[in-house]
Amino acid sequence: MEQFRNIGIIGRLGSTQVLDTIRRLKKFLLDRHLHVILEDTIAEVLPGHGLQTASRKSLGEICDLVIVIGGDGSLLGAARALCRHKTPVLGVNRGSLGFLCDIRPDDLEMKVAEVLEGNFLSENRFLLQAEVRRNGEAIGQGDALNDVVLHPGKSTRMIEFELYIDGQFVCSQKADGLIVSTPTGSTAYALSAGGPIMHPKLDAIVVVPMYPHTLSSRPIVVDGNSELKIVVSKDLQIYPQVSCDGQNHFTCAPGDTVTVSKKPQKLRLIHPLDHNYYEVCRTKLGWGSRLGGGGD
Repeated sequence: MEQFRNIGIIGRLGSTQVLDTIRRLKKFLLDRHLHVILEDTIAEVLPGHGLQTASRKSLGEICDLVIVIGGDGSLLGAARALCRHKTPVLGVNRGSLGFLCDIRPDDLEMKVAEVLEGNFLSENRFLLQAEVRRNGEAIGQGDALNDVVLHPGKSTRMIEFELYIDGQFVCSQKADGLIVSTPTGSTAYALSAGGPIMHPKLDAIVVVPMYPHTLSSRPIVVDGNSELKIVVSKDLQIYPQVSCDGQNHFTCAPGDTVTVSKKPQKLRLIHPLDHNYYEVCRTKLGWGSRLGGGGD
């Protein structure tokens, strides 16, 4: 059985509920004689915690398991930092949707105990890596567990660009932008833009145009190992932005090229044994339950 002895804790800043849950988790883990390490940023707002602290990057090097307390946004940020170390990540939901953070605070001790005892599901989620090049030189790069998005930033103008997949020209397009999403991100921004829901086990990438000028433009699902190249029109009058998970942003100029492909390292995501992806979709997206009022 996998032994989790060194447990890292990452929490969302600015939430008293998160801090309360961290205190509960800390006590629970220490009572089990485990070594607990706090992310340094959250440790600053927990005076007198008495625990070892570490940067997010270092947590991946020294922890057997990292528990993220917050919303999906908190886990997205943790995933990008921890995937390179293959550190298992478990999410406790203190946000709203909770597609990734699936332990409810009321079940904290019970569910974490199950994980520590080896009763859990483990899955690998792939990330995307994006690079912006200008005149052949890299000027920005970032990783995304959900999506890489080309968008106009603060401008209200449309963007014109060309899309290539594995070196083959696909189309030129005028649109508000383009979303390149993993299966994990298919229930996020891509879904809002009309993209399909993709099961997390799929090795595929979905490309979703945002409010395209041509009505026949539709989302397209491609192989997960594809390389996508987006060439921003040289005649563009604005400087669009590329966002990774809506958290990391860099600015493009007309003529720049954005390359998106699968990142070699994957996130190892831990779930309780009773995790059910379709139940999560049904609950979070308001799907209908069984006819006749039958239970799950």
